[in-house]
Amino acid sequence: QVQLVESGGGLVQPGGSLRLSCAASGNIFSIYYMGWYRQAPGKQRELVATINSGGSTNYADSVKGRFTISRDNAKNTVFLQMNSLKPEDTAVYYCNAFLSIAGPARNNYWGQGTQVTVSS
Repeated sequence: QVQLVESGGGLVQPGGSLRLSCAASGNIFSIYYMGWYRQAPGKQRELVATINSGGSTNYADSVKGRFTISRDNAKNTVFLQMNSLKPEDTAVYYCNAFLSIAGPARNNYWGQGTQVTVSS
């Protein structure tokens, strides 16, 4: 019913930058928020950043000041600009959307994940 399509992952050297994109498609009624999570090998999935329909954002302390989340509401797309990347940022990054497809009921949806590798 809802599909989240991610792009932008890849291999980058420490200090470099990447920009992730995630577009939500389907019979979407309303998006409450979209965001990014990540999961590194041997670690639990963790919140990276979220942005709601009004533009309010929040970030994990580990990425604050380096990452910026933004969105294009008309295209149901969220972006994650990642600067000053560190090896510890290496993880699979998952797009997440909390939205409704029929009326007020809200559900969360996940993308397939995109690999980000920061290595020299």
